Amino acid sequence: MFGSNVIPNFAEEIAMILFGIGFANLLFQKNLIKKIIGLNIMDTAIYLFLASKGYIAGRAAPIVVNGVQSVEAYINPIPSGLVLTGIVVSVSVTALMLSLTVRLYQRYHTLDLDEISYRLRKEGL
Repeated sequence: MFGSNVIPNFAEEIAMILFGIGFANLLFQKNLIKKIIGLNIMDTAIYLFLASKGYIAGRAAPIVVNGVQSVEAYINPIPSGLVLTGIVVSVSVTALMLSLTVRLYQRYHTLDLDEISYRLRKEGL
């Protein structure tokens, strides 16, 4: 009973495991770079999940070839478009987070989030 659903849902299971790893990394790490890596792992898990849900075995990419216009011959292009859009947004957000991390390091000379918040409270901001 358990083994019959493992293989067909392998990509979704891997996506859930990756999301859990990224979420735990985001929660338990104090280093800002490690938190950014955890967020990127979570993003990757979401993209894997969307891509696996959009794929249908035996169907082709949604490009009309040889005059075949039947909907049943092609996969749904929406998840692929969402994944591509998400990757672009993720790269932009990662670049912004890394630039803010560099500025924080230049100011406080540490990447430890607890130490930065302690120094912020000490400054009275």
